Amino acid sequence: MSVILQTILLLSLSNVFMTFAWYAHLKDLDGKPWYLAAVVSWGIALAEYLLQVPANRIGYTQLSLGQLKILQEVIALSVFVPFAVLYMRQPLRLNYLWAALCICGAVYFVFREG
Repeated sequence: MSVILQTILLLSLSNVFMTFAWYAHLKDLDGKPWYLAAVVSWGIALAEYLLQVPANRIGYTQLSLGQLKILQEVIALSVFVPFAVLYMRQPLRLNYLWAALCICGAVYFVFREG
């Protein structure tokens, strides 16, 4: 498996855990003390870091630091939108499209030669 594909796969899985750690408690632990949500989120975030750290180490062998960051942002938005719509039952907003277009511009500038 190529370095880029490994990086994308690991970062994608990492972002699933990250998104749940950051936002699922708003739905699942609503009404519970914040410190309980923090402990649960830290547990989920551990899984995120166990995937994210190797992903960045693998990716950094062929990608620049800026390219890794923009790749992570693309993946984060790609994971967040379905999470927001399907799991959190938020309406699909046109603003997500505009955000994605802005990130596409960032991808262009970070990955272009020169």
